Amino acid sequence: MNTNRLTISLFFLIILFSITVRCWKITQPVADWHSFRQADTASVARVFTQRGIDLLHPRYHDLSNIQSGKDNPEGWRMVEFPMYQGIAAFLYSIFPFVTIEIWLRILTILASALTGLFLGLMVRKRSGTLAGMITSASYALLPYSIFYGRVILPDPIMVFLAITALYLMDVAPMRRSWGRVLVSTCIAGLAFLVKPYALFLLLPWLTFIIEKPYCKHHVLKIIIGTITVCTPIILWRGWIQGFPEGIPASDWLLNKDAIRFKGAWFYWLFFERVGELILGAWGLIPFGIGLMVKDKKNDWFFPLLLLGSLSYLVVIAGGNVQHDYYQILLLPAITVYFGKGFAYLWGVRDGVNPFISRGLALVTCIFLFAFSWYTVRTYYWINKPEIIEAGNAADTLLPKDAKIIAPYMGDTTFLYQTKRIGWPLNFEIDKKIAMGATHYVTISPTDNDLETKELAEKYTVLVRNEKYAIIDLTRIK
Repeated sequence: MNTNRLTISLFFLIILFSITVRCWKITQPVADWHSFRQADTASVARVFTQRGIDLLHPRYHDLSNIQSGKDNPEGWRMVEFPMYQGIAAFLYSIFPFVTIEIWLRILTILASALTGLFLGLMVRKRSGTLAGMITSASYALLPYSIFYGRVILPDPIMVFLAITALYLMDVAPMRRSWGRVLVSTCIAGLAFLVKPYALFLLLPWLTFIIEKPYCKHHVLKIIIGTITVCTPIILWRGWIQGFPEGIPASDWLLNKDAIRFKGAWFYWLFFERVGELILGAWGLIPFGIGLMVKDKKNDWFFPLLLLGSLSYLVVIAGGNVQHDYYQILLLPAITVYFGKGFAYLWGVRDGVNPFISRGLALVTCIFLFAFSWYTVRTYYWINKPEIIEAGNAADTLLPKDAKIIAPYMGDTTFLYQTKRIGWPLNFEIDKKIAMGATHYVTISPTDNDLETKELAEKYTVLVRNEKYAIIDLTRIK
């Protein structure tokens, strides 16, 4: 009993640490690493707070044709089902003194903390308490996991839902009732709605499917579960086809530049991302050992989780090489096998010096965190603070219904700072004015900036200094 209480206390402590470290810089503007994707996600939530929560008609601030190749005057954003943004907007409506960005980060933080807990409990069941706790601790404290466990992205929510669905089916297999199956499959269906990549995380479900192949009730559960999981994503994908201007191009995600299985594919994914970024090079030692450790419960649950992660890298080759946030999906498999390997090194065995094996385990952790943090610390940096200053100025000066041209190489981060809808790219200014553009906001307006110079000569300049310029396109001089 005392052992169980200690174990519960330690898991609770891990959750507390997980939440605490992710609250660092929780109030900073959406302008850090991968802010373009974070801004797009947060933008949907912000529009919900302004126009009301309409999950079937998500909009965002970008009216351009950059994402889909089609002009998007209504600002449709038809990608993931906006459940995440909808919940944040609902919480904001109740507690408006907390910004929508903080609410989105809070949801991600809670989801990440619970993901680590559920993973640890499933590992504990198969490989022992120590392996389970190290799995939860590594998910909580890996620098890569900390940063991406507090970002404004749908990926951590998708991972949480998928792991929760697995946990509910795994926690008590002898009492896997109809209710448990229905709840688990509904949560899995939500994971698919958030991002279909959840399929790769749910591969361990095969162990539940094949356990009683000749039981008619079991077969019926499989059929009903499959319908429950697949129906929502099929309906959502069918629905968004009516808004083609809001669907970003996605073919490149599969195999951009035919990268799959090329040397660059292996280098970027297995050396740069998994090896250095996530595991800090030294973490490969316990991870590799964990791959060889046999679970106490001899099943295919975690091998299928690993297989699903590898399949994800193969199938979504272009997306994984292009963006390192795509590897969020790999964290469950990586931390599971890291936890098993660390526990093996920490254990006492005949013929193995425990001081050396435990020393190796500690050294690998120290170097892992040091080397991984060296890179991840830069992810929190805001390298262009002037976009925040210019955005605040625009928000103060311009009417709420203004449509802004905020050129930032197609990146919507700058546009998001203005809190206005518009275009994140210049060029064809006259066309954008015809489409309703009312103001032009730019940073670093030097004498070499010919476009800003020409606009300033033709239209009324509201503000112009060395950091930014705001021009009223509705008032000709």
